[in-house]
Amino acid sequence: MKKLGKNKLFKNYIAFIIPLLILEILFRILLKMPILDWAMFRILIGCNIIALFVGFLSLCFKEKIGSIISGSLLLIAVLYAIMQAGFENYIGVYVSLGTSSQLGAVTEYIKDYFDSFNPLFYTLFIPFVLFLIYKIIFEKMIFKEYFKVLGNQFEKRANRKNVGISVLLIVLLSGLYYVTLDIKFMQNELQLETTSVLFKNPSNPNISVNQFGISVFGLLDVKTTLIKPNEEEIEIFSKSEENEEVTDYSRTFDDSNWIDLNNKTTNNNYKNLNNYFMSREITDKNEYTGQFAGKNLIVIMMESVNEIFINPEYYPTFYKLYTEGWSFQNSYSPRNSCSTGNNEMSGMLSLFSIYRSCTANNYKNNQYDESIFNLFNRAGYQTSSYHDYTEKYYYRSTIHKNMGSGAYYGVTDLGIDYDEQYKEWPSDVLLMEEAMKRIDTDHPFMAWITTVTSHQPYYLSSEMGDKHLSLFEDTNYSTSLKRYMSKLKELDLALERLLELLDEKGILDDTVLVLYGDHYPYGLNTSDINMALDYNVNEKNNVDKTPFVIYNTQINSHSFDQYTSYMNILPTVANLFDLDYDPRLYVGEDILSPDYINSYKNRVILADGSWENSKASYNATNGKITYFTDEVYDNQDIILYNQEINNMIKMSNLAITTNYFKYLSEGLNAYQENIGS
Repeated sequence: MKKLGKNKLFKNYIAFIIPLLILEILFRILLKMPILDWAMFRILIGCNIIALFVGFLSLCFKEKIGSIISGSLLLIAVLYAIMQAGFENYIGVYVSLGTSSQLGAVTEYIKDYFDSFNPLFYTLFIPFVLFLIYKIIFEKMIFKEYFKVLGNQFEKRANRKNVGISVLLIVLLSGLYYVTLDIKFMQNELQLETTSVLFKNPSNPNISVNQFGISVFGLLDVKTTLIKPNEEEIEIFSKSEENEEVTDYSRTFDDSNWIDLNNKTTNNNYKNLNNYFMSREITDKNEYTGQFAGKNLIVIMMESVNEIFINPEYYPTFYKLYTEGWSFQNSYSPRNSCSTGNNEMSGMLSLFSIYRSCTANNYKNNQYDESIFNLFNRAGYQTSSYHDYTEKYYYRSTIHKNMGSGAYYGVTDLGIDYDEQYKEWPSDVLLMEEAMKRIDTDHPFMAWITTVTSHQPYYLSSEMGDKHLSLFEDTNYSTSLKRYMSKLKELDLALERLLELLDEKGILDDTVLVLYGDHYPYGLNTSDINMALDYNVNEKNNVDKTPFVIYNTQINSHSFDQYTSYMNILPTVANLFDLDYDPRLYVGEDILSPDYINSYKNRVILADGSWENSKASYNATNGKITYFTDEVYDNQDIILYNQEINNMIKMSNLAITTNYFKYLSEGLNAYQENIGS
């Protein structure tokens, strides 16, 4: 002990490794991750590498400065862990540097964030407190002999020796760590993504945190943000070569130009994407094909709307749409980074946004020939989009234009007064009135409307939050829940006004409404939400359940039980309107197709690759599956399902990062022009 007491490396290593390990263990307990598994062994090695590096760093400084540096690094790790625990609890995902464009917005809903905060998360400060106690009180008691030799020749020689020891140990442990990434017995065969691939690119934060721990994930996040990782090879699922029977419902495409373009393409990413999309299944037409052909379409993405909105007493208009139209009982809006912008983007494109990125903003200049706007543009419709707020959060005037919207109108374009205060949001009633003034109803039109009134915060008094409070005075709901429901009432009145305006113009029968919620109300605790629902949102993936409705006065009401999300809106709408589209270019599905309803595809896929259907729920974070029935899947089937989902996510992401659809449309258009000439 006396020799170790003179060893500066050992002292600083011990001071750092113990609290760092405690931090990782506490984090896993609080976030309900397993402790006694192989991932924890990997985390143990990772913590040792970090602690040795910090010990090595301390050799470059005097004792007091070294302690300050190591303490500061530990405090950063603790604060980072607390922040991540809070965000996972609040929005269901771990944040990344890739979402940094939203940091300004975060400061505005920080009160909501802390209101949802689990007080137990503050126990993550314990490791730092132990570090301070150790440094201030116990270190001198344990290693008092060390302080008698500071500055002597022995210490200088010891430091030189310690440099070599620390470097050697770091190299050896790094080698062992690398082995754990691939060695078979440490892998979960049901894991969506391999551990080695995630280490190179932690594209799925939930799995990455589970496998590497919160400290190493933070380092990997910094690394991949600063240095873009190389794209790994992706296995392409080839379609069957068997000749399928051609029927009246069959869709056929001549891929000769696409194949020729691919043969001339030298970019490996584009070649992979070409091969992937060409290999996807071409879904058939079905009995719903063209049911709305020639009608107008209004898509309404409703801010922070969950199934509380399905209430005949408080929200009669939405209840009318829900019960007299087509309603989907198992509809979800999975939580995501930058959920509103990213989930709007996915609704318009039927592509997965990038989990660690505020994708809509970061790739705002991308062009998408196959977007919902462009499909209707090619069908001769006038397209437009509307939102009753500013560009503060998402650059919709650029994003929507590049999606193909013929005209985008923000809050100032609509002439709607708004308040800069975060708690105040404009009335969606005004949004509907001003939008209808600008839609040319003498021609077929397609409009996308994104509402805002029901946006958080709900803990603060506000005009819309207080406007309809009297409706709920006889309930035992919390004040925050009442304010949320008051805002929903304003949205219901907006829908009522929209129906009135369509009727006044004589086009209600000729207009289809598609309504979905962008995400659950983040500003409410789940305990508050449960007060107004007849099911527990903490069970299964219920917290992400949101209403999805297709309404037209000329259809018979129907309730569907297939599992779905915003990912499936575009291909479903394209089939209903019998638009000229290639279903292979969308990772979502036409949910009214028998091929979807009667197959394994009848499921909802969450942002991290987790999925749920009527039989089971797969958790991508820990690679485990929970069954709701006695019927179980073969492990090999689960592996194949997960491989397919992983490809869907990866190829969606690669298509976005490479602006693939601009390349594809320009390439194919060039062939068409040559044929025409």
